[in-house]
Amino acid sequence: MSGNLVLICAIVMVILMFLKVPVFIAVLAASGLYFAGNPNVASQIFAQRVMSGSETLSLLAIPFFVCSGVFMNYSGVTKRIMDFCSVITGKMYGGLAQVNVLLSTLMGGLSGSNLADAAMEAKMLVPEMEKKGFTKSFSTVVTAVSAMITPLIPPGIAMIIYGTIANVSIGKLFVAGIGPGVLLCAAMMILVRFMSKKRGYLPTRTERVPPAQLWAALRKAILPLLLPLVIIGGIRLGIFTPTEAGAVAIIYALILAVVYRELSVGGFREAIKETVFTTSSVMVIIAAASAFSWILTYEKIPQQFTSYMISVCDNKYVFLIAVNIFLILVGMFIEGNATMLILVPMLAPVANQYGIDPIQFAMIYIFNSSIGCVTPPLGTLIFVTCGITKCKIRDFISEAGPFYIMLLICLLLLTFVPFFSTGLVNLIY
Repeated sequence: MSGNLVLICAIVMVILMFLKVPVFIAVLAASGLYFAGNPNVASQIFAQRVMSGSETLSLLAIPFFVCSGVFMNYSGVTKRIMDFCSVITGKMYGGLAQVNVLLSTLMGGLSGSNLADAAMEAKMLVPEMEKKGFTKSFSTVVTAVSAMITPLIPPGIAMIIYGTIANVSIGKLFVAGIGPGVLLCAAMMILVRFMSKKRGYLPTRTERVPPAQLWAALRKAILPLLLPLVIIGGIRLGIFTPTEAGAVAIIYALILAVVYRELSVGGFREAIKETVFTTSSVMVIIAAASAFSWILTYEKIPQQFTSYMISVCDNKYVFLIAVNIFLILVGMFIEGNATMLILVPMLAPVANQYGIDPIQFAMIYIFNSSIGCVTPPLGTLIFVTCGITKCKIRDFISEAGPFYIMLLICLLLLTFVPFFSTGLVNLIY
């Protein structure tokens, strides 16, 4: 009976999400239906799980890193890093498109939020790209897909959530994310160069950068670029925990704000407001999904799912391919953080039974969740970037074809070549 009730709750949750009910309300409704329909479970547990789900100490890192990233954006850091990227990529075909990709990679180590990164670049870079002759659709696609790199580069919010759920070292996930992030950055820059050369998007300059100009750009950007090294180094050396690293990042961002003298009182207020809104949107989903995760655990769904998968499939690569297909399909309709809190408790134990490295599986999962952000019909990055640039959704999807193929190739490399996920972790740890 209870098993059927869980299935009914899951169906109700999916239907509500398809009806565009906010994710946290859909999850709460499904969880509430279970507790209302199961007299053997005390209803007080529902409220307890919702409240305690967002009180995990490690989750405190989320508002910390979000806050530090927002302060960076309001302190002139983005402009300095963008100038540095322009100097490095000036001779490459694609010009500002290459800047777009590299900026997302470097800003990923500061903001940790792909939506914030995409919105910022859509406002700053897309108008300039259009002035240089890039089409609106190409500029928008490059902005959206490059923002996928942000959750992969430490300190990505997705890594904090995944580590908390699956009981995997967040510090190791931070290090592991560098490999997939650099892989996606390199793949995008190669694809952008190929497409730009074919379409006649010329480099912004033909001569080599004078060493003095390169040094001047690096000198302005060096302090913010050191933040990921400070975070990873501090965690690895045991100076602070990942949660404490978030507080350190805020202090570091405020120091940069004082040094650069570009954070006004009004900007400070806006930064705090943006931090509250961004953090709230994540934490309400986590709180709601915690109740549903408890239901799955109570009903022993993960254990049953593990036994079933091992009985029907004895090859870990077949399992990984099936997981990739499943997560891409799910990501097309449901927000990544919500799926993580529900599906990771089910899939991670199965991966462990197959002998798959927990770090590698985490990177595969997070990469899949990122792909869901740029796939229709509910890709959040599509709506954020198209909403700002006024690009039509059908034009976006038509232009994004080569980028989807590139993402699939990168996903296969992460799936079948563990080195991209675990190489740096094994080296450092």
